[in-house]
Amino acid sequence: EFSPHLPAPKDVMIYSYNFHSLLKWSPVEVDGGLVSYTVHFKTGAFNEWDEMNCTRIAQTECSFPSSLRERRWTVVLRVRAELGQVTSDWVETDPFVAERNTTVGPPKLNSVIVSSDSLLMSVSPPFGSETGDVLEYHVSYWENATSTTKKETKTSNTLFKIENLKELTLYCFRIQVKLMMHSGLHLLGLQSVPECYRTTVS
Repeated sequence: EFSPHLPAPKDVMIYSYNFHSLLKWSPVEVDGGLVSYTVHFKTGAFNEWDEMNCTRIAQTECSFPSSLRERRWTVVLRVRAELGQVTSDWVETDPFVAERNTTVGPPKLNSVIVSSDSLLMSVSPPFGSETGDVLEYHVSYWENATSTTKKETKTSNTLFKIENLKELTLYCFRIQVKLMMHSGLHLLGLQSVPECYRTTVS
């Protein structure tokens, strides 16, 4: 006897940026109806599937609810396609742990104050930190003329200075965040797009 069966969602992936995580998948195309999707989760602590806030949704993505924002939890998600009473097989993700698997973006550059021999920068962290976090800003900078020799500096302050610069010279820099967590793990973030400023005359 012919039993109708939906194809399962493909390309099922968890995307996580600055600890905001979501599940994405490719749409299931079928003739004769609009396919919806249901997502479940389970954590390492409780090995039972539970509903997320994504039951019979039309979208092909589902954001993590605030109850799953714990960075250290191990989370597994699964999604299936549904059409009327017909369902596909579940597709499970690999175990996901935010503090290992999230991508940390570059810090936000608020301002740069230029003088003849220094650049004073103010930055903001890319996400809200938690107790026990230590953020370190890694700054790589170079003279635009000699971009082969880069200098680096590290700081935990959100206001810091690159010093001993030449006057009337164009300097470029990139900043990235290193997050050291309470658990002993650390994450190195993405580098910012290079920004360039010319020092003034003394």
